[in-house]
Amino acid sequence: MEKAQQNLALITKYFSDFTDAQLQQFSLLEELYTDWNSKINVISRKDLDSLYEKHVLHSLTIATAFDFPAGSNIVDLGTGGGFPGIPLAIFFPEVKFHLVDSIGKKIKVVDAVAEGLGLKNVTTRHGRIEEIKDRKFDFVVSRAVAPLKDLWTWSKPLLKKPNPNNPGNQPGLICLKGGDLHAEISESGCRPRVMEIFEIFQEAYFREKFMLYVPA
Repeated sequence: MEKAQQNLALITKYFSDFTDAQLQQFSLLEELYTDWNSKINVISRKDLDSLYEKHVLHSLTIATAFDFPAGSNIVDLGTGGGFPGIPLAIFFPEVKFHLVDSIGKKIKVVDAVAEGLGLKNVTTRHGRIEEIKDRKFDFVVSRAVAPLKDLWTWSKPLLKKPNPNNPGNQPGLICLKGGDLHAEISESGCRPRVMEIFEIFQEAYFREKFMLYVPA
């Protein structure tokens, strides 16, 4: 119980106004991932010990800068074990999240976690993001999956067209990355907005970690 309270305290340190149901969902993450990780390894044991800092809070960086309107459709490119998609789906219960990964066992874990949490706003796809031809999304989110150049190439065909009546919330790619990004950004041909995560979350883990936004 004490560890569960510490885990939640890390999140509520930066966010408030959660419902009891959301707090319960966040608190269940450790139990669900520990259980499934023992069957199908999707998170390193070292990272599992700091799940709420390195995975949950890191994913919620996106919620500090983007307030997705109810009914929005978001695709998580290369979701892995469900990050950033699962924490964001808890945070934004009125937003639809489509979590995609090319590795079937990872999607199996994501499906089980979403079911265990009772999330009704999560769908999944086992396959490559390039295979999606029949849907458009308001945002693509991703976490340390591939170089920005590739992420943008894959994202562009999936994004809805910009809405001139809502210039403050334009469709685009939001990705979480770390390290020196100068060469990667230069090679991408993009001009992303770059936000330092350590300016948002003061934990040492977030030094030299960034959130990038490339509008459509």
